Amino acid sequence: MNRSNWKRIVVKVGSALIAPNRQGCSSHYLLSIAQFIVRCRMQGIQVVLVSSGSVAAGAHIFPEETKKNIAIKKAMAAAGQTEMMATWDKLFDFPSAQVLLTHADLRDRERYVSIRETLDSLLDHGVLPIVNENDTITTDKLKVGDNDNLSAMVAAAADADALVICSDVDGLYDKNPHKHDDAKLLSWVDKIDESIYAMAGGAAEDGVGTGGMRTKVEAAEKAVSHGIDTFIINGFTELSFNLMLEGQNPGTHFQAHEKPMKENVHWMTHTSNAQGEVVIKEAFSDPLDEGVESLTSSEILDVKGEFSVGDTILVRREDGVKLAKAKSNYSSCLLNFIANEGNQKFASEFEEKTGPIISEQHIAVLENK
Repeated sequence: MNRSNWKRIVVKVGSALIAPNRQGCSSHYLLSIAQFIVRCRMQGIQVVLVSSGSVAAGAHIFPEETKKNIAIKKAMAAAGQTEMMATWDKLFDFPSAQVLLTHADLRDRERYVSIRETLDSLLDHGVLPIVNENDTITTDKLKVGDNDNLSAMVAAAADADALVICSDVDGLYDKNPHKHDDAKLLSWVDKIDESIYAMAGGAAEDGVGTGGMRTKVEAAEKAVSHGIDTFIINGFTELSFNLMLEGQNPGTHFQAHEKPMKENVHWMTHTSNAQGEVVIKEAFSDPLDEGVESLTSSEILDVKGEFSVGDTILVRREDGVKLAKAKSNYSSCLLNFIANEGNQKFASEFEEKTGPIISEQHIAVLENK
């Protein structure tokens, strides 16, 4: 573990650390995390904190029988967010800033760049950004869903050198350590594949947070492909943070890719959601990363969903194989029209004047087919 080149890191803290009993915020487990952040800053390392816990922190205010109501959960988030921010603020003697995001903010390229500029400005002026998903206003279509994946998106936006995800166990084990005494800790992972996901298992079932080990591995996959070293550590023990400050790995280290994705390709692959699909013929043989501009309406079999010019779309074959995510230069309405067999003559002339359906600088070829 080479900590000497860290200039900026993201630390993710979950609900179980913030409000372990869902009876408001507790500083019991947060003191060592706050001390870690303070000592990092003293060493010249900028820190972004991604903190869950608003719903768990606000849960005690509302009657138990109402808590399954979606509107009440949003109210719990609103009430708990101020308590959570106040709890963190008490632990620091420097200014902090609340940054509330939804996936709609991150998947929109202009807003994504704005988020990055805001984080840069806060950090350059010595302010600690405290990021959380805006659970008060988000919907199923707009939410990231868990702060593990949110932390990876924030780490990419902030161009961080490392992502530290706090867990309730020491890291990734080859099997669930809560159920198997012989589970072995993986201290190093240089490739994330199906075998790693199999070890991670499903989502958490503790009733406090929304993530589990699987979402932490998903976050690690997003981060390492951007060149960000990722660590899953036990956030409940002070020793984890002391070891990290000493340059030791207290948990599982996911090694960053030596050749990270280009920034815009990473955003399109891991952050932007496809708003629709374009299904193309299997006979289209040009490699998409080189010949995508040769893709014309005559190769399109179907257009699914509704999207506008500039939206991200999924390009797939008729057999279901996902080929790429790309920025569409045409709306779904226009693509449906020109892809119609009866409009091919018009389509050919129109595309020649207007330009390609997809430009080669706005495509992310998918490896996982």
